[in-house]
Amino acid sequence: MPKFCANLSMLFTEIEFLDRFAAARKAGFKAVEYLFPYPYSKDTLAKTLSENGMKQILFNLPAGDWAKGERGLGAVPGREKEFQEGVATTIEYAKALDCGMVNCLAGVPPSGAKPEEARKTLIANLKYAAPRLKEAGIKLLMEPINNFDIPGFWLNRVGLASDIIDEVGSDNVYIQYDLYHQQRSEGELIGNYKRYKPKIAHMQLADNPERNEPGTGEINYQFVFEELDRLGYEGWIGCEYKPKAGTEAGLGWIRKYLSKGA
Repeated sequence: MPKFCANLSMLFTEIEFLDRFAAARKAGFKAVEYLFPYPYSKDTLAKTLSENGMKQILFNLPAGDWAKGERGLGAVPGREKEFQEGVATTIEYAKALDCGMVNCLAGVPPSGAKPEEARKTLIANLKYAAPRLKEAGIKLLMEPINNFDIPGFWLNRVGLASDIIDEVGSDNVYIQYDLYHQQRSEGELIGNYKRYKPKIAHMQLADNPERNEPGTGEINYQFVFEELDRLGYEGWIGCEYKPKAGTEAGLGWIRKYLSKGA
């Protein structure tokens, strides 16, 4: 059955960030992901991971000014130098945290930017990042995100992500397949997984429409998990959802998986 990691940017948010590692371990998780490590020192995060026996699965490349609404730099023309500097910082953190995957957020191109210009920017940025990350032993992912949650986010379909990978022409660019975003964008959760399986390196989940835990919305997650198991998915699934009534109260759905060591 699937392996689940706790997304600490969404779960256990009622406590301080560095305390969330221990809370996740106490809940039964053995691995974590989160948006960004950069507000904390590499040594502090590495120590916290080690003290709690946790594995770092994934984090995002620097994505611009998050507080001001920026949601990535990958497809944002004019920010290439900042993107490249972010790649170097990402490698430093990933090495220190023994993290084998990082995610490039395409972002929202500025008003007036032509779609083809954004596409060329993303392809060029991925071509820059992919070999550098590969040399460091790190997989480069990119995530399609629905345009309901982030209007204007350029990479909004898994098929588009697949096409971009083909154009980049690298063996070190993969898809981060978020089941919630996929459901909001087009559905076809298992159908698209089958189509793009060789390019999918990581998955995330939340139920639709409120982005709460599985069992609170329209997605039949029991079926999804069984199909992913049958189809041989061996990667991690990040629990990137908003707990409906607090993290602990909303973990009932996952306890049977965590008790099996997932």
